[in-house]
Amino acid sequence: MLIPGLGGDGRFWNGVVAELQADFRLIVVDHRGAGRSDRPDGPYSIGQIALDVAGIAATQGGDFHIVGHSTGGAIAQTLALDHPDIGRSYTISSSWARADERFRALFLARADLLDAGQAQAYQRLTHVFGHEASYLETHAERLATAVAAAAQVLAPLSITAARVRMLLDHDRLPDLPSITAPVQVIAADGDILTPPELSHSIAFAIPGAVLTTLAGAHFHPQTRPQQFAAAVRDYLADIVHDR
Repeated sequence: MLIPGLGGDGRFWNGVVAELQADFRLIVVDHRGAGRSDRPDGPYSIGQIALDVAGIAATQGGDFHIVGHSTGGAIAQTLALDHPDIGRSYTISSSWARADERFRALFLARADLLDAGQAQAYQRLTHVFGHEASYLETHAERLATAVAAAAQVLAPLSITAARVRMLLDHDRLPDLPSITAPVQVIAADGDILTPPELSHSIAFAIPGAVLTTLAGAHFHPQTRPQQFAAAVRDYLADIVHDR
């Protein structure tokens, strides 16, 4: 089961899906308030979206290897803690367990842009923070298209702002030592949105967690899908072999 980040649109995983679909049955989730899901007024929380995902898992039957990136990683933590029966393993990518002051200031500023109706500025900064400079140089047209479509994609902006602010309430760091399922934590060496030290804190808190460092910026699963898929595939092969 693949859970995307703050954008909430499962199409973030398209490249990874192409790499993994021959080997696994995949379920890709759109968050409430994003993608092709409904956009209720709220309130929005990581816990509520985790409950939504648990409901999807229940309708599909069985248990799953959970892969969550960024906000999806926060959702994966919550599933492991509050809905442990649905996850056989968890891969938590470029995420956080507690917002530090830098994280808090950055995401409050992003929410303020949305409150001010500055959808294009918000989207432009999202790409600047999320991608490597070399990627932006070679994909300038794609960036321009995303910025031009921002008002439509992020609508209504009040809901997107609420989804940004929900990140600040996610604090499961004290609870992580109680996770008993196998966990891989992935950090990206060039991530300035959720820097590697936030992933390190997660890995150090979960008994037996495996820490994997990959190349790239925050959106590395999207821009380097082969690398990400290989990390997931190799980890799942290891834990199946160990069992």
